[in-house]
Amino acid sequence: MALIHRIARYAGAVLLVFGALASLAPRAEAAGAAAAVVSHTIKANGIALHYLQSGRGGGTPVVLLHGYAESSHMWLPLMAKLGDKRTVIAPDLRGAGDSAMTASGYEKKNLAQDIHAMVQALGYRKINIVGHDIGLMVAYAYAAQYPDEVESVTLMDAFLPGVGDWQKVWLLRDKWHFNFYGDTPEKLVKGRERTYFEHFWNDFAADPKHSVPEADRRIYAANYARPGRMRAGFEFFRAFPQDAEDFAALAKHPLPMPMLVLAGEKASGNFLIDQARLVATHVQGVIVKGSGHWLMEEAPGQAIPAIVQFINTPSQPVSAD
Repeated sequence: MALIHRIARYAGAVLLVFGALASLAPRAEAAGAAAAVVSHTIKANGIALHYLQSGRGGGTPVVLLHGYAESSHMWLPLMAKLGDKRTVIAPDLRGAGDSAMTASGYEKKNLAQDIHAMVQALGYRKINIVGHDIGLMVAYAYAAQYPDEVESVTLMDAFLPGVGDWQKVWLLRDKWHFNFYGDTPEKLVKGRERTYFEHFWNDFAADPKHSVPEADRRIYAANYARPGRMRAGFEFFRAFPQDAEDFAALAKHPLPMPMLVLAGEKASGNFLIDQARLVATHVQGVIVKGSGHWLMEEAPGQAIPAIVQFINTPSQPVSAD
């Protein structure tokens, strides 16, 4: 009988150990997933660029470029889906996130040169490039300046300054903010960064209640509230006249690589797709149904699979379902 009790106690202890391990497994998986995205800083084109990196495999790396009122943080859901076959890199553009600020140099050709210098320093000779909002302008400028080093391009909802009838783009209903820079705008926004960005996050969305999540809004507002960050953000727009001249010249040489254009049904619509066909020869245009400007946040179920499919098989037709 004593032997039976000892066996029972031993079995119970074993079950408790296995139970404890089982309860820890989800946390370990979560920790592993979080650890898969690593933060780095690198000197490129004369400035310090912060970037997130994840993934592994022999596939051509992907570089993800964020837009205004956001940072590399926006790409975390997509990084998790792309990293099984390749390295994924999401930098903060000059002046944004945790990258260095400069007094000038925010022309999109120059921002693309920042990213190219980073890619070269990391040892990559060819990439897929994805950009949203301001990031799509940088992605285009990258591909146009280094076409032999780009496998595919994805442009996500905004427009290309200087291309076609760009002055009629839907975003120009709010053209005031393209000229909203300098000492007075900075003073008006100081301490009210969240209020300022709410206009974009809410009014550029199909439904303000299903736009950029609250937790992300806090992150972005706090980031831009740091000294000098709003001034740097305004510089993206101050550079538009020069960008228009640069892009008009670059567009004379159409891009040869596959290009995917994702445009919100309630935002850019066909405008960006039509622009893309003026600058590239192999364009797949997809309207993201029911979405406004913030595709990654408003319609991740459409945008993320479309991008993953295109990156993995750029020659196959893509649809956002």
